[in-house]
Amino acid sequence: MSDVIAVVPQPLVVEPADLAPYVVGPATVVVVPGADADDPALPAAVLVADLLGRAAGHAVQVRFEDPGVPGAVRVRLADGEQAGLPAGDEAYRVLVGPDEVLLEARCAEGLVHAVVTLRQLLRELPDGRLEVPAVRIEDAPRYAWRGLTLDVARHFVSVPDLKVVIGLLAHYKLNVLHLHLTDDQAWRLDVPSRPELVRRSSARSVDGDPGGHYSAADWEDLLAFAHARGIRVVPEIDVPGHVNAAQHAYGELTPTGEPAEEYLGIGVGFSRLHADLPATRPFLEDVFADVARMTPGEHVHVGGDEVLTMEPEEYARLVRTALEAVTAHGKTPVGWQELAHVPDLPPGTVVQFWDDRVEPEPFVAAARAGARFVLSPASRVYLDMKYDADSPLGLEWAGHVDLADAYCWEPEDVLPGLPPGAVLGVEAALWTETLRTLDDLTTMLLPRLAAVAEVAWSAPGPRDLDDLTRRLTAHGDFWDRLGLAWYRSPQGRWGERVG
Repeated sequence: MSDVIAVVPQPLVVEPADLAPYVVGPATVVVVPGADADDPALPAAVLVADLLGRAAGHAVQVRFEDPGVPGAVRVRLADGEQAGLPAGDEAYRVLVGPDEVLLEARCAEGLVHAVVTLRQLLRELPDGRLEVPAVRIEDAPRYAWRGLTLDVARHFVSVPDLKVVIGLLAHYKLNVLHLHLTDDQAWRLDVPSRPELVRRSSARSVDGDPGGHYSAADWEDLLAFAHARGIRVVPEIDVPGHVNAAQHAYGELTPTGEPAEEYLGIGVGFSRLHADLPATRPFLEDVFADVARMTPGEHVHVGGDEVLTMEPEEYARLVRTALEAVTAHGKTPVGWQELAHVPDLPPGTVVQFWDDRVEPEPFVAAARAGARFVLSPASRVYLDMKYDADSPLGLEWAGHVDLADAYCWEPEDVLPGLPPGAVLGVEAALWTETLRTLDDLTTMLLPRLAAVAEVAWSAPGPRDLDDLTRRLTAHGDFWDRLGLAWYRSPQGRWGERVG
């Protein structure tokens, strides 16, 4: 059996103890001391009981009173300073001994991270018993924003498949799911003010593949599922380019007044809104108002990328209209890096940097003016890029991205000159021009998503790819047990004994 503590992302503190492991058995019970039905620690306790019960094949109870006997898994919130937790709202601790497990955190999100860490520590022995090695882990994230952009416009991702992706995000302590809901090919979210968007522009995907959309009920279900796993959803309505699907549904958004033809290819940059059309401003105001009302989280993404046939003045006018519609409803706007060229962005605007082939000066200037950055350099974290030239899935305009490429980079070096604190975090991206199934999605996500998650979470410093691949070996076995398709990168150590 491996002696590697196979936790990904790498925690701040990992101290194995020279003690017997904790064994999950009939005496195992989850305890939330002194809690009631409204205790914020209770959802994490339920997650623990469900996790251990599924793994052991028998129900595990949640109790509010400590039985005072061996076998308890205690889940509690604690004052961070008194408990000696690391700095940061999401800090947590896992203590494992022969007779008990303690999961402790400053907030509910931190408890979810502790549960995830416990899940990664859980080992199944050849005789079917389950054990957790004796260890002390204390941990907190480097960045508050750790996410994945998922394109559901080029190819639709069903609610059940999206929940699988959300589960993977939670397993690697990512906390943002940014859904690219609209593009030239389709519109995927039903918004009350413009029902024709999904009626006319959601039925198909790239190459005529089947499509779909999220109803209001679907959306609420997804938000609740993500929230229970510590993940906030950021919806993206991409304007003023990438709008052919909107113009196919509403002809008044085109100069001729006629609906645009349906487009099911993968080209970019050919569609655009027009600032001088009477229908454009009401469309932007109504749609972003709908999305803001439907989304309890702080952020709404306005897109803004790859508008190749528009003068800067008109671009700025249209972007400002979208930004104003978002801020009018109390949300903080997010946009792709092209927004950095628009003067006087609203305070706190988040700029998502993706094309690292450009000079950094305009982005440094935007940061000095108050913008904050999420880093998504395509050559590192665009997980739709092929692993190598022989990969059957993916594109390669940003090169090939294998495990080492996704892991061996430093976020603070991406945009030299940014003021301290301007980087909010790191976000991978998965675009779906060539991805049609859940197997396609997970093949491109795994193992690279785990590598990006460690870059976003763990402390800065040289990246030890050998250490990562040692820890990931057990994760490959875990993905197999879940029945997930994944790529056995030759840079990994799959199937080795790495004790």
